[in-house]
Amino acid sequence: MHRGTTSNNSSNSNSNSSSFSSPKAYFHALTQTHRRLVRRACSITTTRDEMSHVRARSGAHMARSLRWPDLITLGLGGMVGAGVFISTGRAARLYAGPAVILSYAIAGLCALLSAFCYTEFAVHLPVAGGAFSYLRVTFGEFAAFLTGANLLMEYVFSNAAVARSFTAYLGTAIGVNTTEKLRFQVSGLPDGFNQIDLLAVILIILITFCICYSTKESSAMNMMLTGTHMGFILFIIIMGFMKGSLKNFTKPLDPTKNPSGFIPYGVSGVFAGASMVYLSYIGYDTVSTMAEEVEDPVHDIPIGVSGSVVLVTLLYCLMAASISMLVPYDTIDTEAPFSSAFKGSDGWDWVSKVIGVGATLGIVASLLVAMLGQARYLCVIARSNMVPLWLARVHPTTATPVNASVFLGVVTASIALFTDLNILLNLVSIGTLFVFYMVANAVIFQRYVACASTNICPTIIFLFSFSFISITFTIIWNLNAPGKTTPFLLCGCIVVAVMIVQVFKSSVAEARKPELWGVPLMPWIPSVSVFLNVVLLGCLDKASYLRFGVFSLFVVVVYLMYSVHASFDAQENEDVLLTSSSHEYHADDGILNL
Repeated sequence: MHRGTTSNNSSNSNSNSSSFSSPKAYFHALTQTHRRLVRRACSITTTRDEMSHVRARSGAHMARSLRWPDLITLGLGGMVGAGVFISTGRAARLYAGPAVILSYAIAGLCALLSAFCYTEFAVHLPVAGGAFSYLRVTFGEFAAFLTGANLLMEYVFSNAAVARSFTAYLGTAIGVNTTEKLRFQVSGLPDGFNQIDLLAVILIILITFCICYSTKESSAMNMMLTGTHMGFILFIIIMGFMKGSLKNFTKPLDPTKNPSGFIPYGVSGVFAGASMVYLSYIGYDTVSTMAEEVEDPVHDIPIGVSGSVVLVTLLYCLMAASISMLVPYDTIDTEAPFSSAFKGSDGWDWVSKVIGVGATLGIVASLLVAMLGQARYLCVIARSNMVPLWLARVHPTTATPVNASVFLGVVTASIALFTDLNILLNLVSIGTLFVFYMVANAVIFQRYVACASTNICPTIIFLFSFSFISITFTIIWNLNAPGKTTPFLLCGCIVVAVMIVQVFKSSVAEARKPELWGVPLMPWIPSVSVFLNVVLLGCLDKASYLRFGVFSLFVVVVYLMYSVHASFDAQENEDVLLTSSSHEYHADDGILNL
């Protein structure tokens, strides 16, 4: 009798405690926003929570079927797609010139350092949430939600851009004008939103069905596409070195209008190019979101994440050298640089079409991997109850997050239908760099702070002071004021940054030692990652910051109007259930003792 009463009370409590059960309940919840915000915004979960009852909210488990070859090919497929074909031309033509090679090397170093930080978290917290889960166990719910929302924004917009570039390269492959034949112009819509791309929508729908069906089969399909695509990449590199000329490394076509030299726009141009081509590295973080489906996370994840970044960086630098040798940097096509480089060249038009075919396959592989990742991010955000819980459901037959996959597929397809490529690209890099900056800070905090026994102040002071000196360096760098004082100020910032890290390392002991796999040379590697991400963030244009600010403001409003209340309700209901379970246990215990 006692059991039935408890169960009914729990049920009533659950139904009555919802902030969204009626307009009156929601209005009351809004009046309590400040109290709930204090309670929930900085609330953290434990690794055990994330891997047990939080994961259980998805119902069925995702199948552990991936090994390190799967992860490397997923990383290659996710990165070597549209990004390099989209961003190389713009970075070389507008910012770095032939030194785009160095831009890719810098971006690759930054990606590798971030990959180390991701790997430490993914090994110790092998769940599908990626950066969202890492920040939730480190800085709390609000920081995780802000970061997770920006990650989803990055994925959705970059996937929409990738899908639209598929149409452009398909046009090149079959020899038709994309704008005239494969897209439809709609009068009355503003520029940038008036070219309807149905092929992009069809591609997204097909890939959505694929990733809903099976992760292992999706990985096998990615292996096939990526293997073929790697052959095309090597073909591009070989053809570029065969037909290219070393003089294009230093001489533009029109030296009267464009500066000469390997680094025509200076070191600042190289870093501006690095911030642009960083889009090409989006995808390795997707590997960390597959951690919940990896057979042996400790062994496979470090190889999969870091190995894919190193291989991709090498390929990108060779591809950048190839395009720089093929044509003078001031004639590189910003939309389809590799295929356009061979157009109009006697006897080489066929190469342009082959490149179009290869790029098309790479784009499909890249989109497949990215859509796998974005669905898993949303699934884990839903597990936290900050978006509707039905998005967290894992289908018991396919063992995939079907609801999240379909929802994001519809959103991505809707954006890809009409939004211009350049508008989408401006929204991507800043969100990615912000997330990687946050993860680098989080891995330092996790190593040096054990909340129950450690004073967090020294670590917090270090993180803020190091970010401050990094921002100061970036501001001085971007002011680019002529004179002898600027180099001294920049060197001074670097010296101060090194001193801050060394003082922190010498005076604060690590609170946690990784049992399985950890970032080496702590805290130097994540600190350099923080510094490079801040510098690259400083190279982005004002429009990117404006869009990022508007989107982040929208995320804050959603958190205040919905997420904090849904999260609060879930915690309250969970507390009731735990209390009820405790009462039942004590009651049963009393009966047994009799």
